[in-house]
Amino acid sequence: MNRPAPLSVASGRRNTVAVLANVSLLVIAACFLLPLSWLILASLDPQASYQTQFPSEVSPANYTAVLTPELTFVPLLNSFLLSGGTAVVTVLAAVLAAYPLSRYQMRFNKPFLYVVLFGTCLPITAIMVPVYSLFVQLNFLDSLAATTLFMAASSLPMAIWMTKNFMDSVPVSLEEAAWVDGASAMNALARIVVPLMRPGLAVVFIFVFIQAWGNFFVPFILLLSSAKQPAAVSIFSFFGQHGAIAYGQLAAYSVLYSVPVVLLYILVSRGIGGSFAMAGAVKG
Repeated sequence: MNRPAPLSVASGRRNTVAVLANVSLLVIAACFLLPLSWLILASLDPQASYQTQFPSEVSPANYTAVLTPELTFVPLLNSFLLSGGTAVVTVLAAVLAAYPLSRYQMRFNKPFLYVVLFGTCLPITAIMVPVYSLFVQLNFLDSLAATTLFMAASSLPMAIWMTKNFMDSVPVSLEEAAWVDGASAMNALARIVVPLMRPGLAVVFIFVFIQAWGNFFVPFILLLSSAKQPAAVSIFSFFGQHGAIAYGQLAAYSVLYSVPVVLLYILVSRGIGGSFAMAGAVKG
């Protein structure tokens, strides 16, 4: 008969596991903090290089050099239009597509979801040649709206899966009560389901927005003029010919490029917390 381990041995094992877990987390944090430290230090160093070093002279010269309409303001505006439009279209389409999959049990639900799952596994590079040919035939090249719709379509499979899972957590009884009061299915969706799943929709929005914000390949292929290219493409201009790279300006531009996403995440995270509290109050 096995005897339980002494309390001191069990606590020692827990301490060892805790130490190993903390060490692993510190190593992972260092992998993120070291590049971030180079980014911050190089952005303030007029003589920045690829090495991580403290600047001999702290100067905002790199930020002054990149804060121009051609380099920063117009590309960031294009990024907001492209990413925001992609996220809004994707969330709206995902809600409408996930509603029948979540609320109605049909025999083709699972096959349809498997097809959607296959769409999440398809690399974007595998379809860019036919997409480019289609854009040429329809005269959609260099169109910000057409590129937005294509990026929304490419983000839709994963968004449908995520939205359906969030929608499954909303009780059907709330919709049934609205139906008894004379509300239609679309009214119940807009007035009951969507408000209760706002935290989930915020997660889907952030997921799609960040994917579109950092997408380089699709805008680089489909948007030809520099006046319509987002910041993810214009950052390529800091890589000069023959290996010459403006490290300081590249770092400053990268910091400015990251700020909107961080602010969006903070704002939406606060809204998610309030929505969770409201949802709990409604269920209670």
